[in-house]
Formats: sequence, structure tokens, C-alpha cells
Amino acid sequence: MSGKKTMSEADVTRPERPQPRAGVLEIAAYVPGKSKGTHGKTVHKLSSNETPLGASPKAKAAIETVARNLELYPDGAANELRDAIAETYGLHPDRIICGAGSDEILSFLAYAYLGPGDEAIYSEHGFLIYDIAIRAAGATPVVAPESGLKTDVDAILARVTGKTKMVFIANPNNPTGTYLPFEEVKRLHEGLPPHVLLVLDAAYGEYVRKNDYESGIELAATSDNVVMTRTFSKVYGLANLRIGWGFGPSHIIDALNRIRGPFNVSGMAIAAGIAAVQDREFLTRAVEHNDEWLPWVTEELEKLGLKVTPSVGNFVLVHFPDEDGKRAADADAYLLEHGCVLRRVANYGLPNALRMTVGSEDANRTVVEHLKTFLGQV
Repeated sequence: MSGKKTMSEADVTRPERPQPRAGVLEIAAYVPGKSKGTHGKTVHKLSSNETPLGASPKAKAAIETVARNLELYPDGAANELRDAIAETYGLHPDRIICGAGSDEILSFLAYAYLGPGDEAIYSEHGFLIYDIAIRAAGATPVVAPESGLKTDVDAILARVTGKTKMVFIANPNNPTGTYLPFEEVKRLHEGLPPHVLLVLDAAYGEYVRKNDYESGIELAATSDNVVMTRTFSKVYGLANLRIGWGFGPSHIIDALNRIRGPFNVSGMAIAAGIAAVQDREFLTRAVEHNDEWLPWVTEELEKLGLKVTPSVGNFVLVHFPDEDGKRAADADAYLLEHGCVLRRVANYGLPNALRMTVGSEDANRTVVEHLKTFLGQV
């Protein structure tokens, strides 16, 4: 042997370090809402749609019990949590899957049902995780324009092609706070081919007080191509534990369980989730707080001359004047300087708006007063 490289070996240019799969570096990393005001000062954090009531005392007590045995693995199938959810909603536990937040379940769905050459549709101002999950699976995201910041069923159906495998709908939607009535959800479902999976993300479903709303349980219970996801991060106040769940046909839940990692939900999350879903009194108080302060925040901001998109969630989308010194970026900087943290939503295609979580009475009143000063109405 001469030791000379063959032509094929010489022509191959190997990278000097591992390279991610094609398309991965095109994904825009998810950026969460800020946690601190200017110079680290935070008086009120209203950037992440967290409940001002905290978590159920029963959920906190459940965590303390689990903390005595941190050396033990949790139940890998989260059987008791699935049973508690099933009992609460009248579902079969075998059709429920639990995850580290509903985000994980959304990713499971993409990984199980999407691949290169496939397309998945989501609404124009939909949750950014949809785009990330679709691209991470190697598929192509397709964005359907909204009508008046509301999901447009006709726009979605018009974008269904032979490559479409999945449709993501946040209902209610984040960050707009708008929702799709159940009749429209059914019309969307009826217009989709039976092999296209409809994913209904109802993270804020507990807050909705509209007679024409349904979170998706009915469709998921009676269809072969619908999955509903929920979270414990919002109304239940367990965001720090990362816990969510999904409900769908047995064949879809079976597929997701085959790619779900072992022990993907911690023992603390399982215990807290069981206690939280069973504490109906705490849930009622959390929803009633939102019922009181959502309209108050909306009305007070509108009195300042700001446009507020009607919301059914625990947050509002606030639109600012297109004037020097009064735009959303200016308002955000002013509020941060005064320790009030709201959410910029430019990455959602809404550069001149802020999203404000409905907080405690003190938080709500403080933000309104600061905005009054900012707009020169004192």
C-alpha cells in the first residue's frame, strides 16, 4: 500500500466539529419574558402570565411529602396523576399523557407525526413553540394569517396541501387573548383530511367564561385525529414544576408514549398536580380573581386611550400609539425603570404592543398609574 488517499477520501471535506442537522440553526430560540426591571429592581412581574394567587396550599404540602424521598424515581407512567385528571374531567386515563409542561407534549406530537417534506400549519400570532417543534422535527411551518387578531379557519383550510400533516391551534390564543368558538373549531376539523392531526392547545382554557367555548375534550374524545393539551402552569400556579397533559385517541397516545423519555415528569410535579386538580376551591378563587380584574384592567387601559384586544385569558394585549416617545418599546423601558415587567411581543409580529398579565390588585393598579404618567395624563 502506498498510503495515498483514494480519490473519494481526498475529496471529502469533513467539518472540524460536530454540526447540527440541516435547519436546526435556522430555528429562532424561544425567548421568555423578562423577570427583572431595570437595575434588577422588580416590583411586579407581569410578563409570563403567572397567576397572582400562587399555588394551592394542598399542592405545596404534597411537594413537602415527596421531598422526604428524593432518592426514589417517580412513577414513570404518572398513573395516579392521570387517574386524578381522568376523574376530574370524566375521561379514560389510558387516553391521557403527562409531560414536563404541555410544551413537551406539543414537541412529542411533532416528533411522532412530522418529518422532512411534511408541513404543519399554525396561526399568524400563534405560540412560538409550534414553529420550534415543527422545524425541530424537520418539517416546514406554514403560517395562516389571522383576521382581526383572531384565528381564521378559512385561511388555515386554504393552506392545506398534500404535504399537510398537522394543524396547531391555541385556543385561547397567546399573546392575543382571542378565542375560536367551538362551532368554528368543529368547522375546521370537518374541513381537514382525516390523516391531518388537529392539535388544540387549551393552556388558558380554565379562564374562559364564554358559552360558545369548548377546550377540545369533546372533539378529542370522539375523533381519531384530534389531541387537546392542557397545562398546570397557569391557573394552577405550578409553572416552576413544569407539568402538563394531553388527551387524545388511544392510537396517538400510544405513539407518544413510545418516544416519551422514562420518568419525564418528576415526583414533585406528579404529587402537586394531583393535589391541584383536586382542589376545586382554589381553582374557583383563581378564576374569580381573573373575572374581577380582567375587565377592570381592560377598561382602565382603554380610558388612557390605549387599544386593548378583547381577551378571555389571564392577560391583555395592549397596543400603543405610533408616536415618538409613546410606542410600546418606550412604554416597556419606562415600566422597567419603575419595576413593572410586561412582555414585548415583537417576535410575535406585534412590534407596537405589550402583553400584560392580570396580576394582583396592587400590581394592576400600579401598572395603570405608571402608564398614566408615561402617557402624560397625570
